[in-house]
Amino acid sequence: MKVPFKLLIDGSTTSTAWGYAGGIKMEFKANWVRPAKDLGDVCPVFKKEWKLKKPLKEAALFLTARGVYEARINGKRVSGYVLAPGWTSYEKRLQVQRYDITELIREENILTVTVGRGWMRSPMPGFVESEEKKNKVEQPCGLWGELHLTYEDGNQEVLASDETWEYGESAVRFSEIYDGERYDAAFRTTDWEHVVKEDGWPTDNLLMQEGEEIREIERIGAKSVFETPAGERVVDFGQEITGYVEFCVDAKAGELIRIFHGEMLDKEGNFYRDNYRDAKAEIQYICKEGKQTYHPVLTFFGFRYLKLEEFPGEPKPEQFTAVVVCSNLKKTGRLNCSDPDLNQLFSNIFWGQKGNFLDIPTDCPQRDERLGWTGDAQVFVKTASYNYDVEKFFTKWFHDMAADQRKDGGVGHVIPDCLPGGESSAAWGDAAVICPWQIYLTYGNKQILEDQFDCMKKWVDYITGATTVPYLWAGGVHFGDWLGLDAPSGSYKGSSREEFIATAFYARSTQLLIKAANVLGKDGAEYERLYGNIVKAFRETYPEYLTQTEHILAVHFGLAKDLQKTADDLAEMIKRDGGQIKTGFVGTPYILHVLSEYGHSDLAYTLFLRKEYPSWLFSVKQGATTIWEHWDGIMENGDFWSKDMNSFNHYAYGSVADWVYEKAAGIRPLEEYPGFSRVLIKPMADRRLKWLEASIDTRSGRIASKWICTSDGIRYEIETAVPAVIQIEDKKIEVAPGTYTFWS
Repeated sequence: MKVPFKLLIDGSTTSTAWGYAGGIKMEFKANWVRPAKDLGDVCPVFKKEWKLKKPLKEAALFLTARGVYEARINGKRVSGYVLAPGWTSYEKRLQVQRYDITELIREENILTVTVGRGWMRSPMPGFVESEEKKNKVEQPCGLWGELHLTYEDGNQEVLASDETWEYGESAVRFSEIYDGERYDAAFRTTDWEHVVKEDGWPTDNLLMQEGEEIREIERIGAKSVFETPAGERVVDFGQEITGYVEFCVDAKAGELIRIFHGEMLDKEGNFYRDNYRDAKAEIQYICKEGKQTYHPVLTFFGFRYLKLEEFPGEPKPEQFTAVVVCSNLKKTGRLNCSDPDLNQLFSNIFWGQKGNFLDIPTDCPQRDERLGWTGDAQVFVKTASYNYDVEKFFTKWFHDMAADQRKDGGVGHVIPDCLPGGESSAAWGDAAVICPWQIYLTYGNKQILEDQFDCMKKWVDYITGATTVPYLWAGGVHFGDWLGLDAPSGSYKGSSREEFIATAFYARSTQLLIKAANVLGKDGAEYERLYGNIVKAFRETYPEYLTQTEHILAVHFGLAKDLQKTADDLAEMIKRDGGQIKTGFVGTPYILHVLSEYGHSDLAYTLFLRKEYPSWLFSVKQGATTIWEHWDGIMENGDFWSKDMNSFNHYAYGSVADWVYEKAAGIRPLEEYPGFSRVLIKPMADRRLKWLEASIDTRSGRIASKWICTSDGIRYEIETAVPAVIQIEDKKIEVAPGTYTFWS
C-alpha cells in the first residue's frame, strides 16, 4: 500500500526527519552542507563517492538545494526534472525530491550535484532595489540530501550529506535566472575540498515534492538562420517558447560562443531585445576541441529569436534546437474552428500557458520579472483549468499563497511574495478566493477549499478591516482595470473607478467565501449578512456605470439592480465606441460572457472575430505566436508600445478561451455538480464561422461539442461522458452519457 509521504522535521540541529514513503517508515539524518569558501559566480558541484557492500535491491536519492540543481549518478542524470527543487516560498516551504536511482548504481559510484543560483539566490525581482534583494544574492549555496541503499538481504545503508561530502568548481562558471549562463566545456573539476556543515539553516520548512515536475516537454528545430539589415546573424524558431536552446558545433578549444535571446524583430527586421529591460538573457559557451553539443541546465529564457553575437563558422538551422521547458501538465482542452486566424489565436493561448506555467503561474518568462502575479492568475485560472490539468500545479501555489499571506490577511501582488511591502490590490489579492473556488469547480475536489478556507476568510476580513467606509472598499492603492484602453493619458490604469472595482471584488470574494463555507458545511451566516450589506452599499454608491468594465462587473458579479438593462447599456456603449473593446485586465475576461448571457451574442462574436486593433486577432495578424501583454504591443505603424513593460508572452488576455469553451461551444459546468459530474451544453453558433469544436477531458470523462453551419441549418454534434442538459436555441433535453446529433 502506498501512503502519501509527508516529510516532518523536528527542527533540531541534527536535521532528524521522519515520515512514510511507500508504507515504509524512513528517518532522515541529513545536514545542510555548503562550500567552505565563496566561489563567487562559479556554480559549485558537490560530490559523494561510495562502493556497494553487497547485492543491491533498490536505491533512492532524496535531494534539495538552496538554488536549482542538476544531479548525476555515474555521469547520468537522475531524472528528467529540470530546475529542481522549483520555486516556493523558500523560508517556509522548500520541496525535497525523491528519485529512484536503482538502475544507475554500479559497484563503484559517484553522485555529483551542480547547484546554480536559481530563484532562491537570484536578484528577484529585478526592478526592486532593497536590502532584502542584496542579502538574497549574497546568501551561500547549500545542499541537503540522502542516499538510501536497500540490499537484497533487507539491510539498509544511508549516506546523508555531511562533512565527508566534497565540493569543487564546476564547468558552469555563472548561472542566473535573468542573466543566463556561462559554461566552459574544457573545464574539469580537479580540486576537491570537504564541505562545511551548516547547522543554522532551517529544516522545518522541508516538504516532499508537492507540485508538478518541471520537464523538457518539446523540441523545435530552427526555422531559419538569416542576416538582418543591421548585419546581425539571427536564428528564428518560428514560435515563441520558454526554455533554452541546444546547439551543436564543431569548434576549436577556447573559441567563444555568445548568444542573446529576443522575442521580436523591429519594423526594419533587426533583432530587438529592449523589452527585456535589465535581463541580459545571454549564453556564453567556451568551446572544447571538436564536435560538441550544449544547452543550459540551471536557467531558462523566453524567446523566439537568437542573436549569434559570436559563433564559429557559418551557422545552419540544423545546429539549433529550442527545448521547451514547463511544468509537466496533461493537456485536457482542445479548440478548433474554420478560421485559420482563430486557430492561431487558440495556439497562442496554449503556448502562452505553457510558457508561463513553469512551476508557478508567471506573468512573463523573458524580462527581469517572471513573477507569480496574482491578478494574471485570477483572470486566467478558468481557461488554464480547461486547457490543462492544473489541479496539482495550483494546489502547490495556493499553499505558498497561504504561507505568504500577511498577518492582517493581505495577499501580495505576487506569490511567492518577493515584492517587499505595499498594500494589497483588488482583483489581485482576490486570487486568494477566486482561484481556489475555480479549481474546486473544475476538479470537484473539496480538499482544495478545505486547505484554503482560512486563507480565503482572512482575505475577506482584510478588506473589511482595511476599508475606510463600511461595506465598500474605500481607500488603498489598486491596479484598477490594468492596461484598459480607456486609460487617461500617461496612465497604465483604465478609466474605471478604482474603488468601484475594489468594492465589486469585495462582493465577489465574499459571495464565493459563502459558497465555499456551504460546500464544507461551515457556518457562513456572518458573511451572508456582510454580502447583503456590500451589495446594498454598492447599489447606493454606484447607481450609474461609466465604463465598459464597470458595466461588465456590475452584471457579471450580480451587483446591478437591473442586470438585463445594464447588459443592454453595455452593448450600446460598445457600439458607440465603434464596436471596439476598451477593457483591460479586469473587464476583458468577462465581457463576452456578459454579452452572450444577456442576448447580445452577435456583438460578442463581432468583438471576438474583429481583426483590426484593438482585438484578439490584431496580434495574430501581426505574426504573434503567444498572447501579448498589450493589445498593441506592436502598433499599427510597426513601432513598439514601450520598452519598459511590453511582454509578447503574457497570457492574461488568453482568458477569452473560457468563453469559447463555455459559450461558443456551450460546455458549461454546473456549480452544484463540481468536477463536471453533470453539465449544461448550450452552444451559441454564428454563421460567420463555418464550424467550431471544443472538448475538455474532465475528471468525469470527455465532453465535446461541435457545430457546423450548412445550407440546411446548423448541425450540432455532442459527446458527453456524464448526464447532461442539452439546449439548442430554446429547446432543452436531458440526456444520459452518449453521443448526440441535433439540427436547428
